[in-house]
This record gives sequence, C-alpha cells and structure tokens, in this order.
Amino acid sequence: MSRPSRLQRQVLSLYRELLRAGRGKPGAEARVRAEFRQHASLPRSDVLRIEYLYRRGRRQLQLLRSGHATAMGAFVRSRGPTEESRGAGAAGTQPDKGDGPRNPFDSMGTPETTTDGR
Repeated sequence: MSRPSRLQRQVLSLYRELLRAGRGKPGAEARVRAEFRQHASLPRSDVLRIEYLYRRGRRQLQLLRSGHATAMGAFVRSRGPTEESRGAGAAGTQPDKGDGPRNPFDSMGTPETTTDGR
C-alpha cells in the first residue's frame, strides 16, 4: 500500500481532533462520524471538494473548541405530506420555492423590499 498523501494525513488528523473536541458534547461524536462516513466515498481525484470539506471541518473544530458550543446537531428540513401546501402559509409569509437555502432573516420581521422599490 502506498503512503498516505499530505491531504489524507490532514483529513485523518482533523477527524481525530474533531472526535476529541466533541467528547462530552451531546451529539458531537455521532455527527462527526456521520459526516466523515457520508463523504468517505469521494474519489481521491476530487481534491477541490476534499479541500473545501477540510476547511469546513476546521471551522467546525474552532467552534467546538471555542467553549461556546454545548452540543452539536443538524438542521433537518422535512419534506412530504406533513409540509404545508405551497402558498397556504400564514398571511405575510412567502411560499417556499424549494430551490435552495432560505435567508434566515426572512422570518425575523425585517422589512422586505418589493420589486417596485417600496
């Protein structure tokens, strides 16, 4: 077997550091393992994606180590029959187009601009 590349060693080191930082924080170790398992099948040639995920993991590690994090979870958006029908939401809310991430500030009561400039 060939020697691991520098990037492989960095990813493995990040994995160990994330597991250590997540000890004692509910859901952290399971989340770290699940994230790494999910991306384990990436081809070695997809270096840009691997480097992106590595940088994202480094930022997560900084957050875990900062002391402000008490637990680690995931935001899951349910889809299916339990979801309200499109356009049937409360008055003044926009229907979900489902075409990407929503702005978290949309539902916080901030004024929205319309296309006519008001």
